[in-house]
Amino acid sequence: MANIDWISEAKKRKADMIRDLQGLLRIKSVLNEHDQTEDAPLGKGVKKALDYMLQLGEKDGFIAKNVGNVAGHLEMGSGAGLIAALCHVDVVPEGDGWTKDPYGGEVEDGKIYARGAIDDKGPTMAAYYGMKIVKELGLPIEKRIRLIIGTDEESDWRCVHHYFQHEEMPDMGFAPDADFPIIHSEKGICDFDLVQNNHFEKEYGAPKTLISFVAGRRYNMVPDHARAVLDIQGDHTELLQLFNHFKKEQNIAGSYYVESGYLVMEVEGVSAHGMEPDNGKNAGLLLASFLYTLKLDRRGREFVKAAVHFFFGDSRGRALGVQHEDEITGELTINVGIMTYNEEDGGRFGLNMRYPATFPFEKGIQDIASAASSAHFDFVKIRNLPPHYVPKDHELIQKLIKVYEEQTNEKAELLSISGGTYARSLTAGVAFGALFPGRDDVAHQKDEYMHIDDLIKATAIYAQAFHELARS
Repeated sequence: MANIDWISEAKKRKADMIRDLQGLLRIKSVLNEHDQTEDAPLGKGVKKALDYMLQLGEKDGFIAKNVGNVAGHLEMGSGAGLIAALCHVDVVPEGDGWTKDPYGGEVEDGKIYARGAIDDKGPTMAAYYGMKIVKELGLPIEKRIRLIIGTDEESDWRCVHHYFQHEEMPDMGFAPDADFPIIHSEKGICDFDLVQNNHFEKEYGAPKTLISFVAGRRYNMVPDHARAVLDIQGDHTELLQLFNHFKKEQNIAGSYYVESGYLVMEVEGVSAHGMEPDNGKNAGLLLASFLYTLKLDRRGREFVKAAVHFFFGDSRGRALGVQHEDEITGELTINVGIMTYNEEDGGRFGLNMRYPATFPFEKGIQDIASAASSAHFDFVKIRNLPPHYVPKDHELIQKLIKVYEEQTNEKAELLSISGGTYARSLTAGVAFGALFPGRDDVAHQKDEYMHIDDLIKATAIYAQAFHELARS
């Protein structure tokens, strides 16, 4: 068979691809279990996005299967072998400060804007069209190819857990949900809470009482907004002068006002993916650092003290005694994704820890629990995903190296990341795009976008990858 011009084939389908991607981006597919039904256990939005992809594939001649209304797949080909791309159509909440419609799919200056444009609806559509190119060209393959679609990647991965309880494990595959060239190792990821215990009683009559504190929505996002409510006796003038000075010093926006007799303080930070907390400005930790300068009631003071002592300016776990680094996956990081407090029950930190392959996990957990206990907090583990690693000489990696280098004329470096992708759900899986080297990572940020040229280039790469992996 003559050499195939994969990029030309992708460009031929550009208009259709953008149209289909816009349809997917316009679905607000944020996890919402309060909106669940029997046929939409994770909410109507994510189910609508799943249905959209399954119906699109069925229309284009793929075999479509819904697996428990939380996942599904599109399949082509025949044979015992199975190659897969694992994608997800759920997105994190849009957050604040957008200049575009977060669910508009607007195309401007060579970019397509929307929540999920790069994480992971754009790459999902690129993988879909890559599979579609192989099908429409009638290319010979000896294995089946599947596009597996999940709806809970941004939270608890219930979709892929359920899927692989009922469906076969692919021989090998990739997740188009990170960076090019090839990510062959991923840090372990543990979500856990530190919950303030009842070591001391509520203090009444303090001149400044912390009534409530809220920051963050997800473990894996840096909070971009924080709100504290205080009961303050006497004049507020000096306090507000200090607050204004603090905002100027930290170069952040914020506001204060009186509501129902209480003083409300709010600050704006910068959201970022929790895999690297230092890429953002944690609004919760910033506000806690200001409150720590005040004479609060004892319970409120211990809450903000813990925030400052353990986390402010320290995303590497030093204060918790778990700082660790290795050559394969780099440094351990801890993101404070959720902070809550009320005067009756105390406070809670929802934390996302990403740890290297050589990190002694069980000892580390004990060290965290011990450090937290000294500050009157209890450790509660929520979820743990162990580190993932595929050897450099594996067939999957060797074939993807070939594809990437032929399509880009650039060396396919093997990478390690802090993020967690669906690749770790596979026995042999890597993360493979779709963010190209040199591009800004705008996943989970306001005005998220994907370059149209990158969408086309990724489609060509995925088309050739499917073909190479399924041929023998």
